Formats: sequence, C-alpha cells, structure tokens
Amino acid sequence: MDRIRGYIEHIVYRNNDNGYTVLELNSDGEGITCVGSFRTVELGEGIEADGAFVAHPLYGEQFKIEEYRIIEPDDAVGMERYLGSGAIKGVGEALAKRIVKRFGNDTFRIIEEEPERLAEIKGISERKAREIAIQVYEKRDARNAMTFLQKYGISNTLAIRIYEKYGMETYGIMKENPYRLAEDIDGIGFKIADDIASRIGIHTDSDFRIRSGLLYTLMQAGGDGNCYLPESVLLKRAGELLGLDGELMEAQIPNLAMDKKVVIKSPAEGETDKKIYGMSYYYAELNCARLLHDLNISAKTDENGYAQDAKILKKIESIENELNMELDELQKRAVLESAKNGVVILTGGPGTGKTTTINTIIRYFMSEEMDIFLAAPTGRAAKRMTETTGYEARTIHRMLELGGGISENGNQARFERNEENPLEADVIIIDEMSMVDIFLFQSLLKAVAVGCRLILVGDVNQLPSVGAGQILQDLLESERFPVVKLEKIFRQAKESDIVINAHRIKNGEEVIPDNKSRDFFFLERNDTNVIYKHMIQLILEKLPPYVGAQPYEIQVLTPMRKGRLGVETLNPILQKYLNPPSDKKHEYVSGDILFREKDKVMQIKNNYQLEWEVIGNYGIPIDKGMGIFNGDIGIIVEINEYTRNMVVEYDEHRRVTYQFSQLDEIELAYAITIHKAQGSEYPAVIMPLLSGPKLLFNRNLLYTGVTRAKNCVTILGSKETFLEMINNDHQNRRYTGLADRIKELIE
Repeated sequence: MDRIRGYIEHIVYRNNDNGYTVLELNSDGEGITCVGSFRTVELGEGIEADGAFVAHPLYGEQFKIEEYRIIEPDDAVGMERYLGSGAIKGVGEALAKRIVKRFGNDTFRIIEEEPERLAEIKGISERKAREIAIQVYEKRDARNAMTFLQKYGISNTLAIRIYEKYGMETYGIMKENPYRLAEDIDGIGFKIADDIASRIGIHTDSDFRIRSGLLYTLMQAGGDGNCYLPESVLLKRAGELLGLDGELMEAQIPNLAMDKKVVIKSPAEGETDKKIYGMSYYYAELNCARLLHDLNISAKTDENGYAQDAKILKKIESIENELNMELDELQKRAVLESAKNGVVILTGGPGTGKTTTINTIIRYFMSEEMDIFLAAPTGRAAKRMTETTGYEARTIHRMLELGGGISENGNQARFERNEENPLEADVIIIDEMSMVDIFLFQSLLKAVAVGCRLILVGDVNQLPSVGAGQILQDLLESERFPVVKLEKIFRQAKESDIVINAHRIKNGEEVIPDNKSRDFFFLERNDTNVIYKHMIQLILEKLPPYVGAQPYEIQVLTPMRKGRLGVETLNPILQKYLNPPSDKKHEYVSGDILFREKDKVMQIKNNYQLEWEVIGNYGIPIDKGMGIFNGDIGIIVEINEYTRNMVVEYDEHRRVTYQFSQLDEIELAYAITIHKAQGSEYPAVIMPLLSGPKLLFNRNLLYTGVTRAKNCVTILGSKETFLEMINNDHQNRRYTGLADRIKELIE
C-alpha cells in the first residue's frame, strides 16, 4: 500500500449522498488525482492517505484512497491556505490573509482558545468571530470522530453516516451500545454492528447484543416471508447466530416487549409455542384485519327491502346478450357476490375464465355508473390487466400515489392516498393478489373508503409474495369473506397444453414430457454445457419467429440463484451471446457484475425514493414519478463513467438514473428466478431443470414457472427431476397470522 501527503487544491466531483469524491491533491508541487469516500474534507486541508495508484481507462492514473488522516496546518502558509479556501463560511482569501498576518503560526490556537480576539481584525465583529470559531470546532469534531471510528476498522463511508446520525453522541453510543447502529442506520445490519462491538470489547453475552440478535433474527425471518416466529424457532435461529444458549436469550424477549420492539402472542388452542412478532408486522396484520372488517359490508336487499339477486342476475343476462357470451354458474356467482358485498375474493388457475369474469364485473358496475379502479402489484401485471380488460390498470403503488420517502418503521412507502385522503372509487379490483405482501396490503386498505367494493383476484397456487405475508392464502383460511373459486377450463383454453399441463402439475397428475405439443416442449439434456448451447439457440434463432417476439422478450426462468443453472452463472453466459461487447457500448464493473449498454437488468429491492421520468420529443420530460420495485425489468440505455451514473429504461419508457454507488440494487436479468417472475407474462419461457434441493424443487415452483408463459414453454433438462417436482407437494411454511387476526376481530 502506498502513502501520499499534500493539501487539497481542487475538488473535481463530490456525491453528497455517499461521500464519493474526486479531488486534486498538491503533493510537494505535484498534482495527484485522488478518488475515495470522504465527505468531511475541504479545500485547502492537508491529508495523509494510504491506497494504491490505479490506471483508469478514460482518466489515466489515479490514487485510490483506502484510508486517510487530516493533517492540521502547522505553519502560517498552510493556515492561510485552509482559511481562504472557502471551508469556513464568511472567510475569503483576503480576510484569511489578514487573520494569519495578525496571529501567524498561533492562528489556530487563537481561534480555538481565544476566539474573541478575532474581533481585533478589521471586518470581523464579535458575532462573526464566534461563528468562525464554531465552524472550526465543528469541523475539528467531525475529523476527530472519523479518526475515532476508523480505529475500530470502520470504513470512511460508514463513519460518515454514523457521525451524521449521532454527531457528538457517537463516542458514547459506540462505547456503550454499538448495536444501536443496526436499528438506526439503514445498511448497517446486526453482523456489522456485532463486528464493531467485538473490536470495542463488548461481551458476547451482553444484553444489548442478545436483544439486537433477536431483533435481527426476526427481521431476517420477515425477509423470508414470515410475519412472526414461534418462540422455539426464534431461540434456535438466534442461538445459531449468537452462539448462546436459549435461557439467556429467552429472558430478553419480555424486555423487548416492554421496550415495544416485539409483541408476544399466546399459543393458540392445541399449540405450545408463543408467537413472537416484530412490532410493525403485528400491527400491520391487526390493521388489515380491522380495515377488512369495516369494509366487509353485505347488502342482500335494496333500499326498499326487496331481494337483490333477481335484479342483479337479470342485468348479468343482459350483459351476456350484449357481448354474445354465456357465463357458467360460478362466473355468474362471482358477479353476483361482487355486486352485493364489500369484499369478495375471486380465485382460479389459467384458462378458468377469470378475465371474462372480471370484464363482466366491470361492465356490471359501469352500467350502475360507478367509478372503477383496476390495479396490480407490478407494472407488467398492470399492463397485462389493461390488455385483457381494455380498461386502464395501474400499479398499486401508482394508484395510491406514491410520495417520496418511507414510513417511520422503514417497511413501507409513504402514499398520498390513505385514511385521510381515500381513493375516489366505488369499486377497486386488484389482480395477482398472491404477490401482495402485508405492508402493501395495509397501505391499500387504508386508502379504501367504507362503502367501496374491494374485489381481490388471484391464483392461490402461485408462489407467495416476495415480502412478508401470504395474503390470499390467509384470507381464504379465515373463511370470513365471500369466495368464488373458478375451476372449469374453457374450450379455447383446452387447446393450450400450457394451460392443461399447468392444471395437471397443480393437481399432481402425470404430464408426459415429449415434443408432440405446439406450445409445451421438453428437451431432455443432462449436460449443462449442452443446455447452455440449446438455450442460446432457442433465444436467438428458434423461438423469436415461432412466437413472434424479440430475443429480449424471451425469458429464462430458473429455480435457483446459485449453481451451474442458477442466475449468477447463466447471466454472464447469456450476456456474452445476447449482448456481446462492442466499441460502441460502454461498460462498467460493479462488484461481481459487468454491466454493458443494452443489457437486460432487474431491480432487486423496492426503492420508493428512486425518481423516474418519461422523455418526450426534444428531450423534454412528459411524465415523472417515484419508485422502482423489486422485479421491475429494464434495459441499460447509457453508462457514463465521467458522471458515474447509469440510465435504465423500464416499462412505459420510464427512465431512471442510478449513481454507480446504487448499482447493488440491480442485476442482469437474462435469467431470473421463478420467484422474481411472479405477476409477469412472457411470449416464451425457457426453464432449465437438472437437480436441486427438494425444499425448492417443488410442484408450486414448477406451476408458477409454467404459468408465466403466454405462447410457449420449453423445459431443458432431466425428465426425472421434472416428474419429481410434480410429485413433490412440499411448501416452505410461512408463519403468518392474518387469518387469526381476522377471526379474533370478527368473533
């Protein structure tokens, strides 16, 4: 590692969000371009830095700084340079010259110990003298705090965020309870806080450590889809994390409850385990139950007391005649229940007539002159809903008018539509409900006024939401709302082997893997290299003309992230052939991923604060908004190393500019996991299946993957694995309690 010294002559670029800075350092008269993360340095300051010289392909040689220390000016020249650099507000070059001329090498001591003496200089009042001293103190305090934090191996970037959060409280918090960092600062998890604590010398059985470890375990469980953990499961998982026995940890759970960090629910009848909730998850379930209870109004008679069924059925018959179609009994019942009830659930697999039923429901309410809103969890699902119904559908986030920022608990977005400003609709229809998590559902229900009809549509056999909860499943299990399950496969759908085989998979029935179908193919290949080869041939040559789509529209879906057929291996291989390197395409490496212009990429976490805009003619924005969400897929249109950002265009021409520091939020998307494909539909799907863990390779996953295809499914791999997945009806259990909250409230 090399070491350089000098003073900062020019700051070329600074990202105020993360502290990334490009600066020119004057080292004994030689200019050195330096890059690194530091927000507290100012023009004129002296620094000593450790790092390495690197060759940048565009900007030449740079010094990449790993660690640095501020060098206090120790002579009049350095002091004058620093004070006149603009680092101290209200002091320019001329005033700095007068100050140093008056006090010489004693300038900094005077400012810190006798600041009132600055008023001896013409142009400095007593008030201004105090302001100058305060600024010098604050900058010195920040530098000292950074030095203190770096002693414990904390990076510059992290140290900046810690000091900005706590200021001069940093010292006390770090010495007493560094685990507060995991709760207070986004991006610092338990493991980072635990590493810092061990360096400081906090005992492994510290109460702070145990409580933080328990909360971290609950948070991780939420990331896996759970709203709570049984106490025995929580203690087991936390014990593995902390390396402690159950008794020490069990004693801290009531303390966390007293601090309002967790909620403890008694075991249900026939159970022995308490249920431990993170506070926000419990109240999200409770709020959803309360709001559903308020919306669940039944109107079996009209205002004159006459039964409504006959009147509604007559109107349904009129719609059938108008559209020249005939609904089956379950479809009619779905329309009838929607007309009479505040909350209705409509479920069914592919080809069972959900779209026809939704269209009839829309027609019915339009004939009643009601305002109808349609929405779905993702942009792709909303677009598909628009295409199948002929009426505009939006994402739930957009319907709720997503604003900037996130809520205080950090789990959900801030929406303009809520209890105080509800949606102005008489009927709201939400599709793909299996994708909706507990926090988004809570936000939706808050914005639905009592008296508005809420119709929830989905396929309960799909994989559950990426976020916590299993809303559709819990609503069905509560048995407190009208439910219509469509089961009949209609004649037109019977012509599709995708639909027929999807239902066979769902029911655990035999599917013959051959190539006699027009839209469901199985190519038995047991060598991964051969699978790669055929996958590329299918995407580039065979499938585009067959399904009338571009190669980028054909999606590879795989069960896994890791392994030879996981997304992390497949994406670089597919990138090489689908978007090969070119002198005309800029590239940038972030972590383990090489990004290239024209790459297909996916957002992998909800970011409610990302701004997007739609660009019209002459580069003028014609629409803008906030929020890009987990699973959104787009194309890289520009990579700019000078401004250190990347532009990605998502559905509906929404363009987002990512700083290079934000690229951990996106990844290549030539291949994605089946879980990430929920709510999407592709002209053609390719699924590589060889072998994998039994817990993952199950019927539910295979069914979800197959039903993502509109025109063609091609499975590459092992027949044995394919048939085993159909027979494996195991599903990972999610610990959720919405059904219990609903029953408690209604009973």
